[in-house]
Amino acid sequence: MASSNKPEKPIHILFVGAGAVGCFYASRLHHVGTEHPLLSLKPRSNYKAIADAGNVQLQTHSFGNYAFAPYAVFPNIDAAVPSASSSSPTAAAAATPPSEGWDYIIVTTKALPDRTDDTATIAPLVSAKSCLVLIQNGVGVEEPYRKRFPHNPIVSAVTVISAEQIRHGVIRQNRWTRISLGPYGHGLSTTTPSSDDQVTRLSDERMRSLAQWWTELGGIRDVESHTELELQTIRWHKLCINAAFNPTAVLSGGRGNADQLTDAELRIHVLGIMNEIRDAAPLVLGAPFPDTLASPEKIVKSTERNTGGRPSMLLDWEAGRPMEIEVILGNPVRIARARGVEMPRLQSLYALLGSMQRMREERGKGKL
Repeated sequence: MASSNKPEKPIHILFVGAGAVGCFYASRLHHVGTEHPLLSLKPRSNYKAIADAGNVQLQTHSFGNYAFAPYAVFPNIDAAVPSASSSSPTAAAAATPPSEGWDYIIVTTKALPDRTDDTATIAPLVSAKSCLVLIQNGVGVEEPYRKRFPHNPIVSAVTVISAEQIRHGVIRQNRWTRISLGPYGHGLSTTTPSSDDQVTRLSDERMRSLAQWWTELGGIRDVESHTELELQTIRWHKLCINAAFNPTAVLSGGRGNADQLTDAELRIHVLGIMNEIRDAAPLVLGAPFPDTLASPEKIVKSTERNTGGRPSMLLDWEAGRPMEIEVILGNPVRIARARGVEMPRLQSLYALLGSMQRMREERGKGKL
């Protein structure tokens, strides 16, 4: 936000799930020499490294190398809950939540609704003024938050970035910085209230402030603000990439995105999934994909050049972690089916990956 428009009180922003993506975008909101906004982190496995060092080391293709010192670092959710006795932290590694509550809570954790209820996890952090920002993969991720927090502004976000945590507290950004933002009012059902209702208006206002900070303070040139419908369209378009390459990487025996395309049958398979989503999404959303969004053929051509890339679902499978099956496969199948649209390719992937995960877990528990 431009200096002439700074609020009297500092803006407190908490990133929940501060991995590679969270730390990168947090670091681009942090601006040395200004008191607005104040960035805090609730990391996971990297908490000790960040707390001990008092900063996160960034190695970036877009902005060079630098250190980001968060305003506060919290070991768990309970430690980040504001209370009347809280005082503002005075050092980078101090862990005292703001007594006035969090203005923005930005969630960058993996979306695993079959394993955890993230809305219940963050509920103690949320006050009447809190804006929830969801930088998560898949579709249908917002609705549980809207049900639990019916009056809070919600911003939905889709990012295109290649970033990784090469070791705890050290983040490397390889390519891209794009983040697309959109308000989330009440979803896109036929009972959606008018776009000028209060929660939608407030969500839009908070989205625009956030976009302005990332642009003016963070120097990210490709921050995009959208309407709710536009952002949901972008979510379904990104699904063309995630739902095609991620499950195929696991089911093909560990082939990366570009490598999949060197196999003639896998290439047909990947394009088939993308076209199935591209055909179904307009029927779900009630609006066609705009020509500005890349076609499956263009996505494939671009992917061919990104050799060596290994999608997150494959990394999770190889590490024995739960995969984001529900938001990338299950939700789109269910959402489309509720509107009378079948997605047989996605349904097959959903059934197979879900079974693979369940069978491995049951074997690990000695049930098979």
